[in-house]
Amino acid sequence: MSGDDWNRQELARFLRSRRGRVSPDQVGLPTGGHRRTKGLRREEVAVLAGLSPTWYTYLEQGRDIRPSTQVLDSLARVLGLTEDERRYMHTLAHGQVANPQPLEPELAAGEVMRGLVELMRRHEYPVYATNIYCDVLAWNPAAAEWYDDWGAMPQEQRNFLRWVLLSPLARDRLPDWEEDTRDLVARWRSEVARWPGDERMQARIAEFAKASQAFTRFWREHDVQEHRALTRVVNHPRLGTRKLRIILLLSPDEPKVGAVIHYPMDA
Repeated sequence: MSGDDWNRQELARFLRSRRGRVSPDQVGLPTGGHRRTKGLRREEVAVLAGLSPTWYTYLEQGRDIRPSTQVLDSLARVLGLTEDERRYMHTLAHGQVANPQPLEPELAAGEVMRGLVELMRRHEYPVYATNIYCDVLAWNPAAAEWYDDWGAMPQEQRNFLRWVLLSPLARDRLPDWEEDTRDLVARWRSEVARWPGDERMQARIAEFAKASQAFTRFWREHDVQEHRALTRVVNHPRLGTRKLRIILLLSPDEPKVGAVIHYPMDA
């Protein structure tokens, strides 16, 4: 059995198991009469999700059909799936998750990564938390030393890519400014692709394009770079030029926020 075949069969088994745990009264259906099926019937799930009963039956039979992300999210709503389960269903159907949501909704946005940055306040190299829009959400004192005083900026200007593109200080701190900026834009392009339809993301692209000819040039090159560890040369005002290793830490708890940690190459 191929990987695609296994995924279709596993998706079918998963849907049947989730359907079986939802009672009619949970979704506002009458519970009277004899029901041979534990949980909801297939046709009930289909109607509640706005699907053809025949098409949904094919999906539960593991046939070679491709449910859209919208259909999967509709099924997740009807079946009362958790975010873990919704992500699993997306992965089975498409190999990746569309629009992941926080696993712990009660967490404040960025709380996990902000806590990590706070834990590393005394780290002598930059640590900061950033979101998918490149906003700098939290930083240790070293991040202000090595890059810029984020706390002195208006909140709406605390954006790392914006700083690199527009701040004269960025060109001083980053001796390989053009190469670093091209790399940042390429990495952000891969991030943008993970959030189709995000209006704030599209607005941010338009903002950068209007403000920076360099961004427009790099964006039109369509270079793409996945997030990975990288080496960056940075000019420190007291310590001079240093080569730093940079890693991005991500957590499934907060899919829109990551922590960027620097350390010296000779560590």
